[in-house]
Amino acid sequence: MPSLEIRDLFVALAATPDKPIVKGLTLTIRTGEVHAIMGPNGTGKSTLSKAIAGHPDYVITSGDVLLDGKSILEMEPDQRARAGLFLAFQYPSEIPGVSIANFLRAAVQARLAEGEDLDATAYYKHLYSKMDLLKIDRKFTSRSVNEGFSGGEKKRCEILQMAMLEPTFALMDETDSGLDIDALRIVAEGVEAMRGEKLGVMLITHYQRLLDYIVPDFVHVMYDGRIVKSGDKTLALELEAKGYDWVKQELAAAATA
Repeated sequence: MPSLEIRDLFVALAATPDKPIVKGLTLTIRTGEVHAIMGPNGTGKSTLSKAIAGHPDYVITSGDVLLDGKSILEMEPDQRARAGLFLAFQYPSEIPGVSIANFLRAAVQARLAEGEDLDATAYYKHLYSKMDLLKIDRKFTSRSVNEGFSGGEKKRCEILQMAMLEPTFALMDETDSGLDIDALRIVAEGVEAMRGEKLGVMLITHYQRLLDYIVPDFVHVMYDGRIVKSGDKTLALELEAKGYDWVKQELAAAATA
């Protein structure tokens, strides 16, 4: 079974490599599993996802990330994407002048073997089926990527990218950020429709509400750059009831015991 293995990872900003944000984090995600990463602001959740994807603003100073047993640290971001990684950003970027249809077509073409061309008819058939799944009007294919989109439209557009690229592992950074309840439900339904044995998901979120729609197999609490507590979906409910101060108090008690 394919796996994404994070081994004793330390990550810092490239500008300040001596100040780690992620501090010795270890986690294994297998296809077919959904892992929710929860924690307060500033604890390193987004840093973790961006570093795995190869964002140039971050540097991995120690540890390793293995995809199917092979280190990805020497790969460029596009190589990591072709190997099966997908990062859904908290704040998706606008790309004026580039239509959704052309953007996705280029992304899908980039994943084909050298010399292999994308069949246009098959591409549009596949694209429209995914748009229908996510309840995205087909007229959106002619609109520039995320330009003038609402928060919910941006997130649905990003989930559409994920559906078209069919990654092995999806890193979803606060997909629920800025969504009203209806947009949250539609986006979550789209993710759930893709859920299966061929996809592993790392789902970063602050709130339980997203996990009402995308029920995780595992929940991990991240605090001060580390995973300090893990459990099943009931852990998220406990966090919702007690807040993150409860975790801080438990850690303080353990340190003085």
